[in-house]
Amino acid sequence: MPRHTMRAIRLHEHGGPDVLRCDEVPIPEPRPGEVLVRVHAIGVNPPDWYLRDGLTILPPETRPKFSLPVIPGTDVSGVVEAVATDVDGLAVGDEVFGLLRFPSFDGSAYAEYVAAPASDLARKPADIDHVHAAGAPMAGLTAWQFLIEVGHDHPSPFQEAQHRPMTLGADTRVLINGAAGGVGHFALQLAKWKGAHVIAVASGAHESFLRELGADQFIDYTKSRPEELVHDIDLVLDAVGGRDSSRFLRTLKRGSALYPVFFGDYDDEVAKLGVTVSGTQVRSNGAQLAELGRLLDAGTVRVAIDSTFPLADARAAHERAAQGHIQGKIVLTVA
Repeated sequence: MPRHTMRAIRLHEHGGPDVLRCDEVPIPEPRPGEVLVRVHAIGVNPPDWYLRDGLTILPPETRPKFSLPVIPGTDVSGVVEAVATDVDGLAVGDEVFGLLRFPSFDGSAYAEYVAAPASDLARKPADIDHVHAAGAPMAGLTAWQFLIEVGHDHPSPFQEAQHRPMTLGADTRVLINGAAGGVGHFALQLAKWKGAHVIAVASGAHESFLRELGADQFIDYTKSRPEELVHDIDLVLDAVGGRDSSRFLRTLKRGSALYPVFFGDYDDEVAKLGVTVSGTQVRSNGAQLAELGRLLDAGTVRVAIDSTFPLADARAAHERAAQGHIQGKIVLTVA
């Protein structure tokens, strides 16, 4: 007898990690352009807890619409179980990974099955397992679209100008703040892939990890202030972002750039210093993910896993995220 229902984590109300409930719900039907994926692992990302909190962190005019109950999550790795008749290039049994329907909040990834747009998926790199593949999509694509190629022309809700990544090479000095986290550890590796000199900022516990990933210099922000130690930087990628990001403007030389992953307000100082502040909003992109997948397969870039939790224990995964000092990615596993 084929199964008709599945386990999924849903929000019926907003609040802390304890509002994540494990429910039995119908398995979705793939619509045109979609495939049904049997999920093996799910990446946990900041938008998951923003949604859980009711998106209060976002300005009201930028909040996507959604209704409760809702299944959170965007990042999956799994196996194609069924394919809509109009989908080419994917077949039942293919191993795939993807960032689903972002920046909307209907990825519905915290589940045993998910209906996924085929265009959001790429083949899972053969040499990494589902847990590592599930850790890659959102964080990896964020780093890719900030540093390598935007890959879309949708305006960011946080700025009017189109983001254009700086060309990175051997003569580029890049500082990455929050280098040990999801976006940060991908950004470090992508900048090294392009030949840049990379200064990693994180807490001391992450130093050996970041040096292994290729950091040329390491600054422990708990012991010193990066903006007092380094100057003449070409690019700061601030994976923490927000209000405190403006302190990094002092590390930059004229004509250089600050890319905050979470936007803040920098207007006054920027014009004075002759620097650019720019960012973009990550969007699902199967073609870019396939390119990143080739780097993952080759071992040029790797996914670090902070911790894993069973799907039913999503609450514990969110509690781990709230503790901070994450090294790489938190991933949910589906037996």
